[in-house]
Amino acid sequence: MSKLGLIAGNGRFPFLLLDAARAHNLTVVVAAIKEETDPEIDARAAADSNIHVQWLSLGELSRLIETFQREGVTRAVMAGQVKHKQIFSSIRPDWRLAKVLMSLRTRNTDMLLGAVAKVLADEGIELISSTQYLEPLLAKPGVLTKRAPDEDERKDIAYGRAVARGIAGYDLGQTVVIAAQACVAVEAMEGTDATIERAGALFRTLEQGETALRRHLTVVKVAKPNQDMRFDVPVIGVRTIETMRAAGATCLSVEAGRTLLFDPAAIVATADEAGIAIASDA
Repeated sequence: MSKLGLIAGNGRFPFLLLDAARAHNLTVVVAAIKEETDPEIDARAAADSNIHVQWLSLGELSRLIETFQREGVTRAVMAGQVKHKQIFSSIRPDWRLAKVLMSLRTRNTDMLLGAVAKVLADEGIELISSTQYLEPLLAKPGVLTKRAPDEDERKDIAYGRAVARGIAGYDLGQTVVIAAQACVAVEAMEGTDATIERAGALFRTLEQGETALRRHLTVVKVAKPNQDMRFDVPVIGVRTIETMRAAGATCLSVEAGRTLLFDPAAIVATADEAGIAIASDA
């Protein structure tokens, strides 16, 4: 049976990858990150003899390589978020990762993960696309919900995509929140849901002071201009829709073919119930 290495971050992404690997008859060697991975991964391994879990800390690159080499892993995938603030504040690098960090021209996520991928490749471990086994979950083009974006929301989407692509090109984040073609919030290290929450809080404050600003929020999420599908692929889950509803956001725009929808049916059902429009554009 073929083996696949899984570098598991937080959230449901690693578990979806495990489900897909089972369907492809793969044995999975999981490198579970102590600071991020859901402990439920151990229960999954206990119930499936084709899943082997090794826990390690975020900065233990040498141990990661040794684990995969010992298990005969030559292909690996990254699945699940590692919070940006974890990477650059909580990390305690071993000698190998410290060498990588010192070699970086800029300390952004793309640079770091790209350098790690090169080290893995040099050790005989190919890092493959995180969507290779999950293509059915990539957003299809078109309106995904019962309600389509209205004219104002379409204008906000067009403006938001231009802004989001600009910040994504600098690896600052992939999400912006727009109202009346004005940018309310921009994602940085805090993540998509926290950005939406911040936009909702800010917008409520603005509404109290200025009735002319009473507009709905539109969330726009894009891939990076040269998105490396091996890591940091845009992801939407049910929680994102629930966060939008709480923040007063009525529309979500994602990129078709480059955004993973975790449990698409549940996402659409939750959005329909909340009256939120979801549009997926190429």
